[in-house]
This record gives sequence, C-alpha cells and structure tokens, in this order.
Amino acid sequence: MERKAGRQRIPIIQKPMKREPSPPMNPTSSSQPISLDVLREKYLKPGETNVEDLYRRVAHALASVEAPKLRQKYEELFLANLHAGAIGAGRIMSAAGTDIQATLINCFVQPVGDCIQGVDDEGFPGIYEALREAAETMRRGGGVGYDFSRIRPKGAQVKATASVASGPCSYMNVFDQSCSTVESAGARRGAQMGVLRIDHPDVQEFITAKRTPGRWNNFNVSVGVSDAFIEAVQHDRPWELVHRARPGTAAMAQGAHQRADGQWVYATVQARALWDIIMKSAYDFAEPGILFLDHINEDNNLNYCEAIAATNPCGEQPLPSYGCCDLGPVILTRFVRHPFGFDGLPSFDFEAFEKVVALQVRALDNVLDVTFWPLPQQRDEAMAKRRIGVGFTGMGNTLAMLCLRYDMQEGRAMAARIAEAMRDAAYRASVELAREKGAFPKFEAEPYLAAGTFASRLPESIKEAIRANGIRNSHLLSIAPTGTVSLAFADNASNGIEPPFSWMYKRKKREADGSTSEYSVEDHAWRLYRELGGDVNALPDYFISALEMPAEGHIAMMEAVQPFVDTAISKTVNIPADYPYEDFKDLYLQAWRARLKGLATYRPNSILGSVLETHAAPAPAAPVAVPAAPSSFDPMRTVIESRPKGGLSAVAEKVEYWTQEGHKTLYLIVSFLPVPTGVGNSTVDRAIEFFMPVGQSGESQQWITASMRLLSLAARGGFLERALSDMRKVAWDRGPVRLGTHQKDDGTRVPMWHDSEVAAMAYAIQNILARRVTDPVQQLLPLEEPALPVSGMPPAMAGKKCTECGAHAVIRKDGCDYCTQCGHLGSCG
Repeated sequence: MERKAGRQRIPIIQKPMKREPSPPMNPTSSSQPISLDVLREKYLKPGETNVEDLYRRVAHALASVEAPKLRQKYEELFLANLHAGAIGAGRIMSAAGTDIQATLINCFVQPVGDCIQGVDDEGFPGIYEALREAAETMRRGGGVGYDFSRIRPKGAQVKATASVASGPCSYMNVFDQSCSTVESAGARRGAQMGVLRIDHPDVQEFITAKRTPGRWNNFNVSVGVSDAFIEAVQHDRPWELVHRARPGTAAMAQGAHQRADGQWVYATVQARALWDIIMKSAYDFAEPGILFLDHINEDNNLNYCEAIAATNPCGEQPLPSYGCCDLGPVILTRFVRHPFGFDGLPSFDFEAFEKVVALQVRALDNVLDVTFWPLPQQRDEAMAKRRIGVGFTGMGNTLAMLCLRYDMQEGRAMAARIAEAMRDAAYRASVELAREKGAFPKFEAEPYLAAGTFASRLPESIKEAIRANGIRNSHLLSIAPTGTVSLAFADNASNGIEPPFSWMYKRKKREADGSTSEYSVEDHAWRLYRELGGDVNALPDYFISALEMPAEGHIAMMEAVQPFVDTAISKTVNIPADYPYEDFKDLYLQAWRARLKGLATYRPNSILGSVLETHAAPAPAAPVAVPAAPSSFDPMRTVIESRPKGGLSAVAEKVEYWTQEGHKTLYLIVSFLPVPTGVGNSTVDRAIEFFMPVGQSGESQQWITASMRLLSLAARGGFLERALSDMRKVAWDRGPVRLGTHQKDDGTRVPMWHDSEVAAMAYAIQNILARRVTDPVQQLLPLEEPALPVSGMPPAMAGKKCTECGAHAVIRKDGCDYCTQCGHLGSCG
C-alpha cells in the first residue's frame, strides 16, 4: 500500500494532567468475526453467551481466595480490571471458575535426569519418570520446557547394563511422540521446548535434528550458550564438548579423556565451526533458537537459591525445575488517548495504566492459590517463590496510535517508558501485597538486591521498601506471545511486543459440518484508523509491519525493553529471504552484546519454502473421457504383452521439487503408444513405458529406476492408474516433499506437499498423462507457474502442515504457530 507521512510527528503528552482517568478504551464500532469466533471456540463455557459472562466467571474465581469479607470487593475490582484491559493468559481465561481439573498455568519447566527410572544421583527424575510428569502436565493444559543436557551422550558408558548410551536426541524422539499423543485439557496439543547446552557432546546432532522435516514437530529447540563460548567464537578458539558421564570404549579409543574438574572431554572442535552449524540451521530452518544462559542467571533475582537452564516453550520465562508461567497481559491500546491525533494530541495514559498493572499483580498472585497443580512439585516451587508474569499486548498498535514508528528511536523510547512504568507499578504493588499477605518464603533481602540482579536496578525507593517489607513475588514481569487472547479480547491488537504482521488477511475456516466460511481479519489499529476517517490506502509511515522493517529494528526494540523486564521477551525477528548470511550471524552477536536473554529468527527460503503467492492459472486438466466401445473393451486397460519394436512418441519432462536436503531436479521420459478406442478409426495415446535418462541413477536414486520399471509393467498390464494411486500413498521418514500447486475454491493456488519423493514422482507422472490426453502436441505447462500477488494480502510462507486448512504454511510468528495461508493460530497464549 502507498504510504504518506501525515500525522507522524504529532508530539506526545508525556505527563497526563491530574484527573480521574477516562475509561481506558478505544473501541471500534463493533467486534469483528475473528474475535467472536475465537471467543466461542476457545474461551466461552456452557451457559456463557458473551465476554461479560466470561469476565464474571474469571473475576469470581480469582477473588475466591481472598478473605471472606473482601471477596465481593475484589470480585468487582477484578471485573473492572478485565474490562479495562488486564486479561489473563489463555489458560486463565479458559479454565478459571470451571469444574474441570485443568491448570491455569500456561507453561512449566520440568527436570530430566541421567537415568531411566527413579531419580539420578543429583535427585533429578529419570527419563521415563520425567516423561510421565510431562504427560500429566500437558494433559492438564500446560506446555513444558526441558533441559536435556544431564542425559549422558551417545556412546557413553552405561555400567548397569554393560552397554553404551543412545544420547538425549534419541529420548527427545520419545517425548515428541508422547506430546503428539496426549491431548491437553481444552482439546489442544501441548507445546514443548527442548534445550541442550553448547558444551554437550551431542550438541551437533541436536542442532541439525530439525533439518529433517517431521522430526520433533512438537518441540521448539534452543541451544543454551555461555559467555565463554561466545568469546571462543570471537577469538576462534577450540571448544571442548564435555559430560560428567564416563565415555565408552570406542570414545576412549578416539581420544576421550578426563579433565581436572572431573568432566570427560568427548571431543574438541573449533568454536567458530560449531557456531556456523547453529547459524546455518537457524538461517535455513528457523531453528534452533539461542538462550544466553549467563545473562539469564546473572540477571535472576533468585540466583542465590536456584539455577536456570531452560525456558518455557515460547521463551519468555526462563525457569528452574518445576517453575511455572502465571501470565496476564495488559492491553496497551486501551490507554491511548486521541489515537492518531484526530481529535487532539495523542497520549498514553500512564496513570490509568499503572493502576491496572498494580491490581493485575494481585489477580495473578491469586491464580497461584486458585489453580489446579498437575504435580505437587510444581505447587511447592510456586508457593516458595510465587513467580508471576504481568505483561502487555498491542505494543505495535499502540505506537502507531501514538503516531510513532516502531523501528525508530522515538518509538523505542516510548516502548521503554511503558515497560518502565509497568515494572515500577508491579514491584510497588508486590511490596504492598507482602505487607498484607507476607513475602514469598525464599525471600532474602540482601542477595535478592545484590549487585547484578534485576532487582538491584530498581529505583532506590522501591529497593528500600523491599528491604523494609519484603516482596510477595520473586519475579513479576514477562512479555509473552498473546495470540488467541489478543484475537478474542483485544480486537486483534498486535501480538505482545510485536509490530503487526499484516493489516488484513482473509481467513478461511472449516466448519463442523464440513463446509467452509471466509471472512476478513483486520489489525486493530488499521481498523480504528479507518473508522476514525483515515485513508487505509495511503497509510502514514508509522504504520509499519513486521515484514517491512529491518531485522535490526526488531533487535533494537528488544534491547530497549529488556532492561525493564525481570524474565525475558518472546519475540520473532523476521529476516528477509535475501538477507546476507554473514549479516544474519552478526544479529546473534548483537543480541548477546545487548544482553538479551535469547533470540529466535524466521527467514523464508528455498528449504523451508520461499514466499508463496497466489495466482489464477488453471489447474492441470483432468483426462478427457474416452468414448466407450459397444462391448466392455477399454483401450487403457487391455494387456499389452510387450513393447512394440521401433520408435515411440515420447515426452521428456524436467521435474523440480524440494526436500529437506533442498532443491532437486530429475528428468522423466514417458513413451506413448496409440491404441484404438473401438470407435471407428480413432486412437488414444496410452503410456506404456517410463524411464530416466542414463546418468541420473546414483545411489540415492536407484529407487526411481526400479519404480520406472515397475510402472512400465503396470502400464502394459492395464493397471497404471491404480499403481500411480498407490505410489501417491508412499510415505518416508524424511518429511514432506514440495512439488506443484493446488487450486483452492477461491481460485488462488497454494503449494502441494507429498509424503515422499515416490509420491511426488507419481503426481508428476499423473500430470504428464493428463496433459497428454488434452494436448497431444504436448505443450506442457510447468508444475510451478508464475505467481501473481493478491493486493493487500500478506504473503503465505511454507512451513508445517496446518490442522485447520491442510496447507503446509505454518510458521513461528511472535512465539506462536501461525498459518500464513488461512490465519489459523496454534496454541501459545
């Protein structure tokens, strides 16, 4: 869309006048269908008909743990705060006040020890005990993150069975399958995060595992990186891969040895070479992410009593064993006054915002006492530290409504000021709550406020209050993805800290009766701008989307906000497809220098799938029906005993397709024999022979030569159609293959994905045969045709298969699974 520069430099009122705050809302004229749909599908319970019913249920549940004489008061206050924009994360809004035994906590971190059953010698649960605990947690509605680094590496000695270990990656396969089998409360699949330390001997296998499509589909994965490793990268030093488990005989023979600190060195690699493996995987496959473990632990308010090695599945909560995410975002757009400057100077109502944040602290603290805990260890951990996570959503929209660009210094300064106001309001409220209800049991003032912790950087007045009164909650802030709650409760305001992904898209939804419906999904700020009289065909330049801004703009926003967040920020840094690889690698070093807690990126490319746009070319025509002979004679199914001598009419076709190994090319040749139809002197071309030119049958393609021979027999035997149909059903363990396009009901085309190379070849041959029937001259159209963009629509991107529309177009966006074809949003917030 065309952009114009109007209204983007209107000054911001930095200090609102002392007054009773106006209702913190900027409603549009009516709810859009996406909000009502998600509300009904995800959050309304039997007997509830609207959001008011839901808010009353949640407010009543959260007030139920207050002293009896205070319950009515806080029920009313919590209800008003919900209306003001202080909502709960998805589990709270879905399950609070219901009679199902589901947790109100979105995510947990669960420990995994180095043994099969029971507990290991450090007290961590064995692998199958950890699997049982994770299954119970996911069954109750919680996602799970794990650090698998304790598991001994492949080839390590296992004394008890006189064998060698298979390594953590093999056990992650089991956790992945368990997650795909266990259905969470509320009928959604559980999400998982797998972490492995950069010094684990199996880290290279871990880094490259998801290069195989279909492996670990139920995991996000991140490498836990230390400062020492980054310094080794910068100085091109060797890096030791170590574990406390003794290596097996083969590893010892290859030079494994024990260090002075007791750790066994399995191998030594160059740090830069290992870093390059990570970067190449992230560049081409969007994983693994990076966790900066030293930053996480140094900044931790509780570094005196816990160590953190993993995060929840979306990365915004670094947590110790059995730690939980008790999350509740505040909708920032509700606090913008005079949006876009249409009826006055736009400003952010900090006074109203701080009051809402303060009450949100109490509401989330109550969640810890209301919730059902899947495991007693989770309850014990939560009661000892009372972690909560007040956050926000709609940052991108809020800055646009304030006429500020997200990727400019003015926008970042306002975002930082909002985050700082949230920090101070939350910490003050938690101190007041400690005066009333007591500090968290693990609280010790001096180490809590020791130099280097997040709390040590609080304003002096707050630190003095903490020393005098304690604090109710060890941690208070978390910037999480807010996917479905933003859709349901915030009129599709931009997700969490993110800029908008698109201004509008069409969502195609499969209904229960098998039919489909389609409607527009509009960004909140874009929609409000239009309703206030703005021209959405000539947007001001402060309307900037995630795909339009430079990658550095995403990281700069995280750098501006992270100092005011005591846990972490879930954010996706969008990278253009043509972004130089060397610059891409530097982004991660920029993030480390900025003292971020971690980084995740997404770059569309020829391996994940390049940008796929829609066009209106016709689908391959179906074969023309052959007139039937007076008898049961069928010219396409009669047996041809042998290939006729002499030359035959043939077609050679170049077939290009994509697997996890990247782009591949084959040439197929199909020979045709004219056979009589039984009607007059007419004939029809029948395929009777399939083969590949000499020189293509390398070891990895021998199956193609064999398949061609068998197809030739099937063609002459009269059952070619059935043979091709059977080939289309062949699957393999390396994931889907992209070949061709498919026409949707609305005329647009999306990529076709096949379960194997065999299935893809069968599809290519079916297309050759179909076109031969309709065009004997064989003026073949390519399977992939030029794409024509659809105006106003975001691009579709190839990714995992969507459970809603079936397209392989699910990417990670803002920490969530998001289908760029139909707009379906997976579980995240």
